[in-house]
Amino acid sequence: MKCKFGIVSIMLAGWALTATAQTKEKYYSEKFKDNIFISAGVGAQACVNPDNFDYGIGDAITPLIHLSVGKLFNPIWGVRGQVAGLWSTLYTEREQIKGTYAEIKNKKYFTLRADAMYNLSNSICGYNPDRLFTVSVFAGPGLTFAKTYGNQDKLNALINGSVGLMGQFNVSKYLDINIEARGEVSPSMFGSKSNAYTDGAVSLTAGVTYTFGGKKFISCGAKIDQDAINAEVNKYRSELAQAQSDLANAKNALANIKPVTKEVVKEVEVAGPRAVFFKIGSARIDDYGMVNIQLAAKILKANPDKKYKIAGYADKATGSAFNNQKLSERRAQAVYDAFIKEGVDAGQLELVGFGGTANMFGKDYLNRVVILE
Repeated sequence: MKCKFGIVSIMLAGWALTATAQTKEKYYSEKFKDNIFISAGVGAQACVNPDNFDYGIGDAITPLIHLSVGKLFNPIWGVRGQVAGLWSTLYTEREQIKGTYAEIKNKKYFTLRADAMYNLSNSICGYNPDRLFTVSVFAGPGLTFAKTYGNQDKLNALINGSVGLMGQFNVSKYLDINIEARGEVSPSMFGSKSNAYTDGAVSLTAGVTYTFGGKKFISCGAKIDQDAINAEVNKYRSELAQAQSDLANAKNALANIKPVTKEVVKEVEVAGPRAVFFKIGSARIDDYGMVNIQLAAKILKANPDKKYKIAGYADKATGSAFNNQKLSERRAQAVYDAFIKEGVDAGQLELVGFGGTANMFGKDYLNRVVILE
């Protein structure tokens, strides 16, 4: 048994070396409360309602303030809600006996927005927490609330849409300085002309963003510990060589023993604990694991009165508790299905998934395992 277990261990250690070398590092927010932020900004907005085109748009530039709350799911994707507004300056026509004249109207309003944010710098160049400056794009729908032209007592809510570009200077893990440019369009509620179907606005603001607890992203990829893997492989090679030497000595000793009785003793081989290892995030059994399962299946079928437990585990250091529980159950189910396919009686097997647990063998990646005992 010791000899067989040593062979399987060397195969599994070799697989671990290959799988670790091929891991691509990605980052994400481990908990929902991580990477929640609040930001505020001030700047200017220009209204491009058609009424303003007759008189020039220069005087239609007004102040703008906004306040946002959002969350980053990973270094690339995030969402935020924003409230913005102040007033918008418009020209309207007033008729006189001998003609018309332009009257400036300041229309108060506020807008609620929902933005999806995509960080171009981290998407193209990879995540670097020490990067000084990043560029993101954002877009989303909104609702603009204001009293329409010609009906100053009625508050309307009109759907709008906007897109924009944001640059962020990384001051610290908690604080960023933002510069935002946004273009927005909505059905016209301010204009007096019959052909003024839409209102548009362009804005430029600067502000700050504060991230509660600081930006926290963890890697879901394993880091290579080459020396530790080589040491583990050499350890099992040494054990295998010793087991082979012990087996040869035992054969020689048995050959020299003269029988003193006619009693025949039948040795029954019983399967001891066996381990089938998996790649990160996977419940697929590789070729090395199938060799281990096929060897164990022969022993299980030879001892139909014995019961065995198939226990699935996951690496606690990566992934959420919910995902790790489901992953451990899928791994146990995969091993169970493999034994059934090899002809093992289902009544001999019990399934259990223990989810993400602290490492049992000194290395986190060795905890991605199913153990038969």
